[in-house]
Amino acid sequence: QVQLVESGGGLVQPGGSLTISCKSSSMIYRYNVMGWYRQGPGKQRELVASMTGGGRSEYADSVKGRFTISTDNAQKLMYLQMNSLKAEDTAVYYCHARLGNWPNAIDYWGHGTQVTVSS
Repeated sequence: QVQLVESGGGLVQPGGSLTISCKSSSMIYRYNVMGWYRQGPGKQRELVASMTGGGRSEYADSVKGRFTISTDNAQKLMYLQMNSLKAEDTAVYYCHARLGNWPNAIDYWGHGTQVTVSS
């Protein structure tokens, strides 16, 4: 059973930086895709950034140029480095991983870590 555990959330001032982490119980190379989603107050969950097993990354338009997704395969960690943070980045950030391909794909989620951007 795959487990994903996020950490590193907290309170940061506008314009500041924060890096959050996701620890996987399984080797990262097994996943077809990993990524970060977020859900802000009163909003739907949205994709922030993703990375395929081949290393291709994609970002939501709202975070391009400010956020960077990366992985450390040896440590079974995925990171999201967030720079130039804005109040609208405030959300619970969730780690996601997918094993396999449609129609047999299995999605796994972490429990989330809160990121609050406020002065």
